Amino acid sequence: QVQLVESGGGLVQPGGSLRLSCAASGSIFSINAMGWYRQAPGKQRELVATITSGGSTNYADSVKGRFTISRDNAKNTVYLQMNSLKPEDTAVYYCNAGIVGRYSDYLPYWGQGTQVTVSS
Repeated sequence: QVQLVESGGGLVQPGGSLRLSCAASGSIFSINAMGWYRQAPGKQRELVATITSGGSTNYADSVKGRFTISRDNAKNTVYLQMNSLKPEDTAVYYCNAGIVGRYSDYLPYWGQGTQVTVSS
């Protein structure tokens, strides 16, 4: 069984920073792309950033220059460093990963979500 566990959310003032972490655990053979998505109240879930196993990154235009995605393949962990946070960044942030399990085929997995609130 594979699971993703996120941490690092919270309340921060505008202009502040937060770092999200997402660790994959279980019977993992390999992890392909990993990413972060977010969903604000009343809105659809949207892509924030993705990173391939080789380290290539992709960002939503709204976060370019402020957010940085990275991963530690040895720890099966992906990070999202969020700087210069704005109230419109407030959302539940979800981790996503494409994982081949030791006893299963390729599947997309989602974390449980972590709340990020940007407010003064």
